[in-house]
Amino acid sequence: MFRFIASRFAGMLIVLALVAVLVFVLTRAASGDPISVLLGDQATAADIARVQKEYGLDKPLPVQFGYWLREVLQGNLGTSIFLQRPVTQALWERAEPTTLLALLAVAIAALIGVPCGIVSAVFRARAVDQFFTGIAMLGASIPSFWLGIVLIQIFAVSFGWFPVSGYGAPDAPFAERLHALVLPATVLGLLNSALIIRFTRASMLDVLGEDYVRTARSKGLSESVVVLKHALRNALVPIVTVIGLTVALMIGGAVITETVFGLPGVGNLVVNAVLRRDYPVIQGALLVIAAIYVLINFSIDLLYAVVDPRVKV
Repeated sequence: MFRFIASRFAGMLIVLALVAVLVFVLTRAASGDPISVLLGDQATAADIARVQKEYGLDKPLPVQFGYWLREVLQGNLGTSIFLQRPVTQALWERAEPTTLLALLAVAIAALIGVPCGIVSAVFRARAVDQFFTGIAMLGASIPSFWLGIVLIQIFAVSFGWFPVSGYGAPDAPFAERLHALVLPATVLGLLNSALIIRFTRASMLDVLGEDYVRTARSKGLSESVVVLKHALRNALVPIVTVIGLTVALMIGGAVITETVFGLPGVGNLVVNAVLRRDYPVIQGALLVIAAIYVLINFSIDLLYAVVDPRVKV
């Protein structure tokens, strides 16, 4: 077990190191200069050179990367050029709406996707299977911004059940902020449930054809016991994997939904940073998102042995 954890942890560190290099290189390769954007068109060459020196942007790229990596290893992601405060603080201020949005959305996606996938597999090639398969294909093809606008028009504008946009004031009750996330979480949950439906259906179909399932049925066990106790348990590994990866993808990929609903989340922060070439924010945010992604992957690997005892560690 220790060797398994150590190997996975080492792999995680290698991935993060490669991500750090890639993020830095791609950020600096993009056209535009944050100092020129910050100072405006009226800035002189001397002004630009002075501010570049202040932020260390006058040094060679390998030196800049070395300084940045050293600070990252000390827990310092740098200071935003435009926000004039630590990147860690800016990310922390935006973390709550993005995290809650991702968790609510994946809960909705799992509550819809897993049961529908199970039913679709049990009633394979029947009308209910074709219905859920069609729903999954539809969910995979609908743009998130379009579904968001439709839900806003119906449930926020027409019925007035939810706010059109925003997340509430910082001192607003938690229930109020949670209420503002219902519509965006529903958008992400409905769209991502399509992926979970397909994975659950495929995994269940593989398991339902196994000998031990046929043996359980031959013993006279009810279909619900066969499906839920014998088949589902052994089909959980890919299902848990896709649900875990969905959480990671939502944290980093909810940019469009956050924009449509006016949520002050991490995605919104990254978009603004990209538009302004705010290097520290772009690098810090992408590195944190990558770290969350690999940590979730690492946790899923550890859960394999719990979900499926056949997995050797």
